[in-house]
Amino acid sequence: MAHRLTRRALAAFGLALAALGAHAQDKFIVMSSTTSTEQSGLFAHLLPAFKAKSGIEIRVVAQGTGQALDMGRRGDADVLFVHDQVAEEKFVAEGFGLERRPVMYNDFVLIGPKGDPAGTRGNDIVEALKKLAAGKAEFVSRGDKSGTHAAELRYWKAAGLDTPVGKVAGYKECGCGMGPALNIAASTGAYVLADRGTWLAFKNRADLAILVEGDKRLFNQYGVIVVNPAKHPHVKKDLAQAFADWVVSPEGQASIAAYKIGGEQLFFPNAGK
Repeated sequence: MAHRLTRRALAAFGLALAALGAHAQDKFIVMSSTTSTEQSGLFAHLLPAFKAKSGIEIRVVAQGTGQALDMGRRGDADVLFVHDQVAEEKFVAEGFGLERRPVMYNDFVLIGPKGDPAGTRGNDIVEALKKLAAGKAEFVSRGDKSGTHAAELRYWKAAGLDTPVGKVAGYKECGCGMGPALNIAASTGAYVLADRGTWLAFKNRADLAILVEGDKRLFNQYGVIVVNPAKHPHVKKDLAQAFADWVVSPEGQASIAAYKIGGEQLFFPNAGK
């Protein structure tokens, strides 16, 4: 009898351990994010700090903001970290997200050959694109429905070109992330619109340099959105909300501000502003 009780106790203990293990494995969320937050190195700095605080692991799927939002619509992510405010607000208005909260900003910059054959250098992105349209210099577009791509298309439209494809001689779409687009520009001597964070982290610059910066239209805001469990009941709302709350808290904001490369800050926290 004692032997049988011991075996039963061991079996119960084993089941309890299995349950604890399963629970521990469940303490993660999937975050669908723009590529710039990962390729700039921010997440490698930020997410371990959040895990140390909360015990929650975040598994990142980095892609263009449009794709990230689509992933949220399908319920394949618990939280989104993206940078296309118009698209983000539409996502929430459609009921797919609980709330859009501003987190941080940086800016876009026009990158190109140091010699600047198209004569774009300055602080006016629209005039720069007009010059690119008038010449034959190559321009690499991400062409991936990302936040950067959406911003680029807005600038082309302001320059009088609703659709640069087929109208700008050197315009090429790569359908790729920010890092690969910069690599293509570096290897071909092309122009490219980039977020400053990814540019600062980019090592393969070759002959490239920042040519246009400082235009207020180049402002680049990032937001965080928890996917709505009313649309997808399997969403880990509480864990996702814990991250959203932390990243806009004084601690999370300080962690963002502390991330620098070569002494230069890549992102500027502005939650609640």
